[in-house]
Amino acid sequence: MMKFLSMMKIKYALLVVAVVFMASCKSAKVISGGTVDAKLSSKSVIKAHYQNEAGFKTLAGRVKIAYSDGESSQSVSVSLRMEKDKAIWMSAPLGIVKAYITPDRVSFYNKLENEYFDGDFSYLSKLLGTEVDFSILQNLLTGQAIVDLRLEKYDIGISEDTYRLTPKQQGTLYKTLFQLEPKNYKMAMQQLSQPQEKRLLEIVYKNYQSIDKEVLPNEIIVRAISKDKVNNIDLEFKSLELNGTVNFPYSIPKGFNEIEL
Repeated sequence: MMKFLSMMKIKYALLVVAVVFMASCKSAKVISGGTVDAKLSSKSVIKAHYQNEAGFKTLAGRVKIAYSDGESSQSVSVSLRMEKDKAIWMSAPLGIVKAYITPDRVSFYNKLENEYFDGDFSYLSKLLGTEVDFSILQNLLTGQAIVDLRLEKYDIGISEDTYRLTPKQQGTLYKTLFQLEPKNYKMAMQQLSQPQEKRLLEIVYKNYQSIDKEVLPNEIIVRAISKDKVNNIDLEFKSLELNGTVNFPYSIPKGFNEIEL
């Protein structure tokens, strides 16, 4: 534990912050299955995707985070609290590392290093190879598309028992790909790439949970590639509850050194 926290430093802490969010509850049931309907149009699949968007208000619990970058790998369990659209909070054991995210702010501190960061989303955007904000993180981690699929036209195909959506007109700088599972029309996989920059952000949803009539991810794998560097983050969520009362105790300790990124 101490080894992980001391190694986390800036990039590791921000990677954790970028992915520390999800929803579940004590009575969660893992679900799978569903049959692809080859007759469905891309418009119908996209409509169903947004009809199944999660509608919870708050969550609280724990998440196991495993991180690897090809040179080292570590894992840690953290406490997690969230109010949808407003705040994400996480704390490592004994509060040694804490993070707090709002739509306007990314902040964390590390007591082992006597350091803190308090700024915007620009570093996370650079790290993941695309513009990142609070809503994108929220969508990414609840199984929703990281872009609004309703704003473009898509070709549809079948791939690995999922609906495969690709834009009819791909952008010159960014390329996107989406695969949706057929049971609840949630994301099975989504990719955003910058071929010229050799960057790729890939999110794979291993399975989903049925929670109080809502469907939310249970396990997620995030992979961020930048040229020859690969960062992998595996998330497993446990003992989480929906729609309870939550608070976000967070205060940067006095005397800590500010980190500028």
